[in-house]
Amino acid sequence: MKAFIISASCALTMSLQACGQPAPDTAPSAAAASESITIQAPAATISQADFISASEQTVNGVVSVKSYATPQQQSYGRGRGQGYADPFSDPFLEFFFGGPGRQRVPEQPQQQEQPKQRQIGLGSGVIISADGYIVTNNHVIANADHLEVTLNDNRNFDATVVGADPTTDIALLKIEAPDDLHVIPMGNSEHLHVGEWVLAVGNPFGFTSTVTSGIVSAKARNISSSTRTAATGGIESYIQTDAAVNSGNSGGALVNLRGELVGINTAIYSQTGSYAGCSFAIPTSIVQKVVADLKQYGTVQRALLGIRFVELSPEFVAEKGIKGATAGIYVDSVEDRSAAREAGLQSGDIITAIESLPTLSTAQMQEAITKFSPGDRVTISYLRDGKHLTTTAVLRNAQGTTATVRELSPDKIGATFKALDREQLQKLQISAGVQVESVDSDGPFAAQGVRPGFVILAINQARVSSPDEIKALARRVLQADARERVMFISGFYPESGKQAFYAIDFNR
Repeated sequence: MKAFIISASCALTMSLQACGQPAPDTAPSAAAASESITIQAPAATISQADFISASEQTVNGVVSVKSYATPQQQSYGRGRGQGYADPFSDPFLEFFFGGPGRQRVPEQPQQQEQPKQRQIGLGSGVIISADGYIVTNNHVIANADHLEVTLNDNRNFDATVVGADPTTDIALLKIEAPDDLHVIPMGNSEHLHVGEWVLAVGNPFGFTSTVTSGIVSAKARNISSSTRTAATGGIESYIQTDAAVNSGNSGGALVNLRGELVGINTAIYSQTGSYAGCSFAIPTSIVQKVVADLKQYGTVQRALLGIRFVELSPEFVAEKGIKGATAGIYVDSVEDRSAAREAGLQSGDIITAIESLPTLSTAQMQEAITKFSPGDRVTISYLRDGKHLTTTAVLRNAQGTTATVRELSPDKIGATFKALDREQLQKLQISAGVQVESVDSDGPFAAQGVRPGFVILAINQARVSSPDEIKALARRVLQADARERVMFISGFYPESGKQAFYAIDFNR
């Protein structure tokens, strides 16, 4: 049986299916009532009033998030109609030769109608502060040029992206806050228990203010390892529940019966694209750290221990002949100039806890490390040759330092740009382009050798005609996975006619 992990904000299907679960006080059937069942009562009695209270406290704190984007024009030829893409064309043929089979003849640049924005996504978000900060999933707002937030009372607001982190799939938005925003208080996901009742609040299939109930099925769940699917490269340490979650729930709230936020609903396990019994939420232990970093720095201050590891399994324990441990993180190798090497960790050590947080699985290891920043000193508990030992390590960033890393923004990507007027376009004999006005000496453009005066014709194969289009493309690149944070730029230098291609890498 093939397993699929489907994002909870995937494309909307028109099939309506019953979702949710019976209320916890639903009367048992006659057959069930005839059986003698002994149930251990919890310390505190849970009643229907608890579900009603939690719903009323949270439903107004969850918003709808709509994302819009302008279709990119990729027409390199001229006089062939807007949006035409010639698979054999090259942006430089237009400048040097006027297109295939034609002699270069100056012509008046054509004024093209700007394409209208279209909706590309629908998800949910959670109001976490009275001044208008909203947390959602990165995949809800990815590739968007414009975001619109709708409150539960149908008021609409334009939203700006404060920061986004594809690794954890968290994004932080900001709206100009009215005085009466309803805030959902932040809870502690580490205090959740398996079997505890929780509510999922969101906008499935566009149905606003929807509340479903379920229990915590598992904690620190790694989806990839559990389903034997390829890892996405992100951090996977989810709260698993059986609360019904569907398209449009992504970015919505997972709350406990006290009305506290304990997770951000993110994904479902399904073979059909609709809810099938398992849903997953990012715990607030991760959300709080990511949101605080995005707010202060624009990017996550991600700490690294500097090891390659393997999660212990019965087969691995037998293969290595490991004594004294059946679960934990086996250190396969220690990287040079890393926090782990400085702390004295060695290949073959088995890490069992970081700052008293258990690290008996990959998901627990990821969640524990995510709580810290470069420069933090942590205590590591580990086994070596069957002996329980501890050491301290000062965590580092990807560059091997403890320095603070600040994110580039679409407004400040290491260069400034200016639009070319009609006369300049005609003189250069091009229909569209944007000129580099200045280059920061320590920025990514300067690192690749881009000089002021360079005329950009296309970025990532999309034709550009204004600085705003460059900003929109930069936003998409900066929100992408680390391996995709590159702008491939093509253009020429007017003074020499020399064409040039650059790969502007925004990875730190």
